[in-house]
Amino acid sequence: MKSLGNILITGGASGLGAATVEAVSRYGGTPLVLDKAAPEADVAHARADLADRASAEDAVRELVEGAGGRLDAVFTAAGVDSCGALDSVSAADWERVVGVNLLGTVAVVRRALPYLLASEGTVVTCSSTLGLKAVPDATAYCASKAGVLGFSRSLAAETAGRVAVTTLVPGGMHTSFFEGRDEQYKPPADAKLNRPEDVAETVVFALRQPPGCEVREMVVCSSEESSWP
Repeated sequence: MKSLGNILITGGASGLGAATVEAVSRYGGTPLVLDKAAPEADVAHARADLADRASAEDAVRELVEGAGGRLDAVFTAAGVDSCGALDSVSAADWERVVGVNLLGTVAVVRRALPYLLASEGTVVTCSSTLGLKAVPDATAYCASKAGVLGFSRSLAAETAGRVAVTTLVPGGMHTSFFEGRDEQYKPPADAKLNRPEDVAETVVFALRQPPGCEVREMVVCSSEESSWP
């Protein structure tokens, strides 16, 4: 398996992103974190709102140039949600979910692409089991994560032989993602969720594949995940 090199991780200050920062470091890579908040880990980082395309693009450039101008991979772990029926979620909140989850992913990958083409690098995007199986009161999230899957599949075809593309499709995890929700939208106390540290290992597995060998899509969920299959 190949070495990791410089890995840009969106949402690297918490949850799956933070777990992947730890895993990348443990496997000898150099994490570069892009997040609205500063990470606890002592790693290079830039703060940006992924819903702001210009801010996201500037942060990518800042991180990569600060790392000597080389980028070996991107993992787009950042994501948000706004639960509720379509007619109860404000248009601004609904559009922010799509702006961060889908358009933010695209902005980061687009800006990183010249570096990745130069290094023959890897993109790992983050969809969700709810990008495959729709549920009520999650139209923005389901739409954004289904969009990530479609974007990733098209990007893989577009960059075949030049940049590797993997789509991670995770189920629910024990992270702060569910904090701040109304109780009806929180997992029950006995919900079967994955540890983000375990899911991060699968991200590193995809990143370490040798040239020409790609893991196209990975569904990684608890064996009792309610949203899969």
